Amino acid sequence: MKTIYSTIRQPLITEKSTILREKDGSYCFKVHPNANKHEIATAIEQLFEKDKVKVARVRTARVQGKVKRLGRFLGRRPSWKKAWVTLTPDSGDIQFFEAS
Repeated sequence: MKTIYSTIRQPLITEKSTILREKDGSYCFKVHPNANKHEIATAIEQLFEKDKVKVARVRTARVQGKVKRLGRFLGRRPSWKKAWVTLTPDSGDIQFFEAS
């Protein structure tokens, strides 16, 4: 059983995720590679229960690690998984992403 803190690794704050958040209320997170959509939705609702967040849908994607080189040595960055979480219209906002 994974905890909510191991399921949701960190938020992704990029230009594309900021546009999606403003347009249709989707938030982007880096998640555990073995986490499924149901576990992600449950973890988000438990993690932000103070903000009265209800998840409408979850979309996931696996991101392959890039091959990098330093001089003559080749290496590979690790593969990871990201999730876009869309909230219901009547739920609150996640205050973590809002500017203070």
